[in-house]
Amino acid sequence: MMTLATLLRRAALGLIVLAAGGASLAARADETGPVRLVAPYPAGGPADVVARLVAEPIGRELGRPVIVDNRAGASGTIGAGAVARAEPDGSTLLFNTSIQVVLPHLMRLPYDTMNDFTPLAQVNSIPFVLVINRDLPFQSVAELVAYAKAHPGKLNYASNSPGGASHLAAEQFKRITGVDITHVPYKGSAPALTDLIGGRVQVMFEQGPSALSFLKGGQLRALAVTSAERADILPDVPTFGEAGYPAFVYSNWQGIWGPANMPPAVAEALSQAIARALRQPSVRQRLKDLGTQPSDLAGAAFRDFTARQYDYVGDIVRAASIKLN
Repeated sequence: MMTLATLLRRAALGLIVLAAGGASLAARADETGPVRLVAPYPAGGPADVVARLVAEPIGRELGRPVIVDNRAGASGTIGAGAVARAEPDGSTLLFNTSIQVVLPHLMRLPYDTMNDFTPLAQVNSIPFVLVINRDLPFQSVAELVAYAKAHPGKLNYASNSPGGASHLAAEQFKRITGVDITHVPYKGSAPALTDLIGGRVQVMFEQGPSALSFLKGGQLRALAVTSAERADILPDVPTFGEAGYPAFVYSNWQGIWGPANMPPAVAEALSQAIARALRQPSVRQRLKDLGTQPSDLAGAAFRDFTARQYDYVGDIVRAASIKLN
């Protein structure tokens, strides 16, 4: 089996003819140096933790060190833009969340999300859990929906950011169930959960890991998860399919992209190396320990998934008329 370095060498040699009067891609590409994995979020945050978790095993599979490069700012567009402009030689990759396919529907970007990147592999998914204030009497999604329909506009739901995944999940819930509940946006999950516990808002879609301690402590009650199957960290909480809404499946997720125009052999070698790293039992267990669901999507399967997600979230944004100020 050819190594990634061999594939990079052949791809670079094939591209020499495209370079004139200056350093060619073959001269610039470093076949043995580190791979830069750009994480467009601050160091120490949830996305950065996962990026660093997978960087080492991916590096072992590639035979090259993978260095996480935090480039935070502008909703992740600074880091993503740097990767979009990078040489497509396999030495610069992007680690991002599902915001990668959400932002194009909310704001003008300095790059084309679907055409300026090469999808390589999905790392994991993070389902949302519908949580409510513990003083509310509802014990099921059906009871919550029945009350909301009988009292339109009376319940408020929190999101951790306008246009974020928790906001989209709640709007899709409204759309599927036909309820009228009012959006109260927050800047982050911590203040939103604080107000949910305090009763200033009543409902929220939050990622399972963030809500788990409050569920275990009895401050919040979980009614359903948005994954197709029950979440490992909340095995006793039914899915929306079990609650009578099988069409409602929506999770946040994280993945790895390269720049556009990567030689197919290089992109395939990277996808396979990342997939092998993510299949390692120890890596899968560490992802589960963080409350996430490890993924098996790589290469063409991940590319098709991102295209479907792009259309899916775009439909939610348009239906709910979500706009960022």
